[in-house]
Amino acid sequence: MSQAATALPPFDGRAFINGQRCWAQAGARFDNISPVHGQVLCEVARGDGADIDLAVQAARRAFTDKRWCGLAPAARKRVLIRWADLVLAHAPELALLETLDMGKPIQYATQVDVNSTANCIRWYGEAIDKVYDEIAPTPAHALALITREPMGVVGVIVPWNYPMIMAAWKIAPALACGNAVVLKPSEKSPLTALRLAELAMEAGLPAGVLNVVPGFGTEAGTPLALHMDVDCIGFTGSTRVGKQIHVMAGQSNLKRAWTELGGKSPFIVMDDCPDLERAVQTAVGSIFFNQGESCNAPSRLLLHHHIKDAFVERALQLLPQYQPADPLHPETVMGAIVDRSQLDTVLGYIEKGRQEGATLLAGGQVARVDSGGFYVQPAIFDGVGPHMAIAREEIFGPVLSVMAFNDVQEAVHLANDHVYGLQASIWTRDINCAHGVARALRAGTVHVNQYDEDDITVPFGGYKQSGVGRDKSLHAFDKYTELKTTWIRIDSPV
Repeated sequence: MSQAATALPPFDGRAFINGQRCWAQAGARFDNISPVHGQVLCEVARGDGADIDLAVQAARRAFTDKRWCGLAPAARKRVLIRWADLVLAHAPELALLETLDMGKPIQYATQVDVNSTANCIRWYGEAIDKVYDEIAPTPAHALALITREPMGVVGVIVPWNYPMIMAAWKIAPALACGNAVVLKPSEKSPLTALRLAELAMEAGLPAGVLNVVPGFGTEAGTPLALHMDVDCIGFTGSTRVGKQIHVMAGQSNLKRAWTELGGKSPFIVMDDCPDLERAVQTAVGSIFFNQGESCNAPSRLLLHHHIKDAFVERALQLLPQYQPADPLHPETVMGAIVDRSQLDTVLGYIEKGRQEGATLLAGGQVARVDSGGFYVQPAIFDGVGPHMAIAREEIFGPVLSVMAFNDVQEAVHLANDHVYGLQASIWTRDINCAHGVARALRAGTVHVNQYDEDDITVPFGGYKQSGVGRDKSLHAFDKYTELKTTWIRIDSPV
């Protein structure tokens, strides 16, 4: 482990409930193993239904007595902005926790994860006193006020690939609206969520308003989704679990359920692509960023047959730049797969791709075995058929599937012939093609001549089985508020 890691205080894996660090009530713990070197970072509280209930009770009390939602908007704004400042002030610590916990390169943990988290919290803090309610255009004898009110207790379950960012996308707007929150981070990467809660309280967030209960999905996530005193559940993760979340929401108290789920995003390159080199670099860089562990990774590369061979040849030339290396080294661009189970999943898909007849052009081998961590070389498959598992299923690893098409109609058909609809990209110099394909693609975000450019002001979410609702932008407020109409009869004396 690096000197920076050993310089930190001991890692704290205790839960954060009602403003206090605590172990699970039953005393259960689990080892938090770093994918960087395979060593145990610390023990983490293994929360269960009893701990979730304790956290929900704390959140309910905090909401009911209005210690947070009762503050003036400007006061809540100041707290969130102080919280964002503290995130940046603790950037080296948080980035190191993120890298050791999840395996991503330290440069991206710092430049992307920490900065994006702080920016998200700050943006929603700034938005608090800038969003107005409405007055309906009713007849003169009535005044109809349309107001947004916080839902109450919001449950949040986030994945392991972007632990801080995914938490911030949900927690920040939920808190900005005045709710109290119970967060269940992934058991694979819980440490930054726990630290963020401490920093929030240091910034002035009252005790009980933000609670974090680490634990496994069936033991802590399920009780949160089923809890009768949780008013809303926000989930990011697999489509399989997302479907279960919606079922549990209905089985319990019909709580609102918002789910950001899987993706298998198509990256379409026409034969009139305006900048083939930039398209290649963007495709390769996007699929292998974060070790391919991104729901929006462009894992289906759809190439017009006229430019396919040249495109693939250049992609193979770039592959040496994306080899796994020590995530703690400042120049590393590809780190570790999050754990042994996920590594086995990725390797299983690579083998399945071979078995189903695709051609593995490069990569796909286990790497850095001597490190003790979990690493795999990025893989590129050619000759992928739309029926193959590597084209149909979300791998969540550095595996790129290349498919050819003959015309724009076939490209759109291949892109849309899927259960997912998260993101897509179209590369062309023809403005009619760009607009036409963008409208035809069934995806929450369509990029034109770029991919995955991002801003907090833009909503994020998908069509079909990629989820329900949108994170980011002012649209996120729709998920964490109820609309109330107040009718007032006016008997005018004049």
